[in-house]
Amino acid sequence: MKLSAGGARGPNLSDVLHLYDSATQEVRELALRQPGLVSIYLCGPTVYGPPHLGHGRATIVYDVLRRYLEWTGLSVRLVSNITDIDDKIIDRAAREGRPWEEITHKCENIWFKAMETLNVERPTDIPHATEFVGAMVAMIAELVAKDAAYATDDGVYLAVSAVPDYGLLAHQSLEDMLVGGGEREVLGAAQKRNPADFALWKFAKPGEPNWPSPWGDGRPGWHSECVVMSLELLGEGFDLHCGGQDLQFPHHENERAQAVALGKRFANHWMHNGFVVDTEGEKMSKSIGNVENLLDLTDHYDPRAYRMVLLQTHYRSPVRVSQDNIDAAVNALAGLDSFAARTASAALGAAPDQAVIEQFRERMDNDLDSPTAMAVLFDSVRRGNAALDAGDAGLAGALATSVQEMCSAVGLVLKAAGDVPEDITAKAAALDAARAAKDFAAADALRGELQAGGWIVETTKLGTTVRR
Repeated sequence: MKLSAGGARGPNLSDVLHLYDSATQEVRELALRQPGLVSIYLCGPTVYGPPHLGHGRATIVYDVLRRYLEWTGLSVRLVSNITDIDDKIIDRAAREGRPWEEITHKCENIWFKAMETLNVERPTDIPHATEFVGAMVAMIAELVAKDAAYATDDGVYLAVSAVPDYGLLAHQSLEDMLVGGGEREVLGAAQKRNPADFALWKFAKPGEPNWPSPWGDGRPGWHSECVVMSLELLGEGFDLHCGGQDLQFPHHENERAQAVALGKRFANHWMHNGFVVDTEGEKMSKSIGNVENLLDLTDHYDPRAYRMVLLQTHYRSPVRVSQDNIDAAVNALAGLDSFAARTASAALGAAPDQAVIEQFRERMDNDLDSPTAMAVLFDSVRRGNAALDAGDAGLAGALATSVQEMCSAVGLVLKAAGDVPEDITAKAAALDAARAAKDFAAADALRGELQAGGWIVETTKLGTTVRR
């Protein structure tokens, strides 16, 4: 898909997004079930605490993907769930003596506040696990009827022997996998037919939240939630299943296993983002105490800075968030804002530079290679500033519009001259008028007034611009 000379977007079949597929371990075309529409399922948060930097990375990576797809002219249906019943939620409620619903409600509000601050668009659908418990019970019953699941003293388990290719996403043989399929050790595990069998339904202990089922009151296992919600809302063979690398196994493998055992087609393509790591290279995790609160970051820095850090790192690579790269991102954003302010007039009505847009598209279509796409962006800024200094309004305008397009494609909002008050704009215009009349004393006086008021004043052959 290419941008026309006027900036309108339209399909071009020679440009196709290719993404690394975690199942096949190759970069391949993101084939669409329905032309023009991308169906995506993203594993959402378990709402029992504030979001950390790892959560922020996952949501920003897939927000960039969604925005880019929409920028190219495709429609996107993004389903991202809320896990509002889980062992972690129950444990926190018990520790604090609070209703579990109170915790999930408060933490969900905090989650969306953080996402709004990060300029992450809300998903098309936000299903809550508790809304789909009935559908989960029905799915488990179907698995039991197929002899792909069985009851024990503590719940109902999936028999992984019913899934011939179990381990596809783990890229390991069944024998090499973690005992219990990654589940916590639970009472009754000795009754499992295979160590890798995992819980579909957990019987409730006294005082725990529960729902009725044919096997006994309880709650769904974590792996059963997403498979039901994705198939219910997106249907079989949806295009793309996303999430953090830590979810690839066992969570996503166990989702897929249930669909396969049911005889259903699941996701066509699997995409996983890399970890946020600490200074020692360890994955950010609440279990090892090195989690940074996402809201603390956005309270102290320009929220756009985290998006910039992530755009300058390939989504599959680990990223270390440090003072140095946050500061560098803030400075990079200041340069972008300055460029937007300087070129605001030149960009009016200008068409983007097609060669620049094609370079950007080529890099993004190659496994969402945002670091090299950002190199195209910053090179365009450098060239645009040089054109402005040289008085080449045509080139400056084309590059400025190209920069606006590229920023729009990845969710970067630039702060241009829109916040300049009318009286300041009038002084800048008066400065230009004084220069044209060769009244340089008046021009210098106006420049001094603006600078004394905290404004940066830049005068080129195209006129004067001001910015904070």
